[in-house]
Amino acid sequence: MSDSKKYIMTAEGVKKLEDELEYLKTVKRREITEKIKVALSYGDLSENSEYDEAKNEQAFVEGRIVQLENMLRNANVVDESEISVESVSVGSHVKVKDYEFDEEIEFHIVGSAEADPLENKISNESPVGKALIGKKIGDIVDVPVPDGVSKFAILDIRI
Repeated sequence: MSDSKKYIMTAEGVKKLEDELEYLKTVKRREITEKIKVALSYGDLSENSEYDEAKNEQAFVEGRIVQLENMLRNANVVDESEISVESVSVGSHVKVKDYEFDEEIEFHIVGSAEADPLENKISNESPVGKALIGKKIGDIVDVPVPDGVSKFAILDIRI
């Protein structure tokens, strides 16, 4: 992974990552240290699964801390005052009509680091996000997806 990659993020996304980083550095590190101490008290490390598990968890947490620090260091925060409701951009909430399912959906366009499809937060780098960027209310957008083409009409754009 390149250290120079810029991560486009909303202020909310940065706050979420900062909170996770703080939790990992303070609470989770302490918990793992305790697990390792307890596992060490069991003696022979060569057959100590608790010790191995704690060390693996420690490695995962330390890796995630490095990843979060890198993302925050290279974050390009979208200024909400610069988001236009004239066209879709990162930070926009976009209400669309999905012709395939004949329903209205609201997407929040975010950077790839904070995408969460279950919360309808889609990345500006995803096929749908990429297709919506720059479009205006009333535009019809065809999005190539793995099982064909999805068609959306942009109904509303808000911050």
